[in-house]
Amino acid sequence: MDQIQSRLGRLSPLLLAALVLSGCQSAAFDDVAAFGDSAKTLEDDSAVAFYKNDELITTGKLQFKEKNYGKSYAIYKRAVAVFPQDPAAWLGFAASADMIGRFDTSDRAYQQLSKMIGNSPVYYNNVGYSRLLRGDLPRARQYFLKAYELDPANETTARNLELMKNSVKYAQR
Repeated sequence: MDQIQSRLGRLSPLLLAALVLSGCQSAAFDDVAAFGDSAKTLEDDSAVAFYKNDELITTGKLQFKEKNYGKSYAIYKRAVAVFPQDPAAWLGFAASADMIGRFDTSDRAYQQLSKMIGNSPVYYNNVGYSRLLRGDLPRARQYFLKAYELDPANETTARNLELMKNSVKYAQR
């Protein structure tokens, strides 16, 4: 009987500590990710073997449109790994990399795109915008003009040329 009481006496502090520690965790905080959304969105999906054809591209476009450039970068990075011959994946990847300042990565993506859609207004416009973000206005203008020559009705290129004109008129602050 004394042995049982002695064992219970030693176990009770351990049992009490376990109960206290288990009470410290909150399910509300365990399920929140660094971005403020649920932790489920950050789970590694690299073991998933099947993607719907447009799932990654659609999700990447949505994140880019919502100005979640870090998320769109990660999604498009996965998209180019899964669909390496898809120009839409490479365009999204390059644009997302530009928006987060990863110009080394966007340069590699534009290099890949030059083999796929190199002589298109979309390609020249995106490369021009990349140059604009870097502050290389003369090269940006050259690319925008190439895009405009190929498709004078393209509103995006027209807006970018207007943006260039405005950037020359006003002093940098």
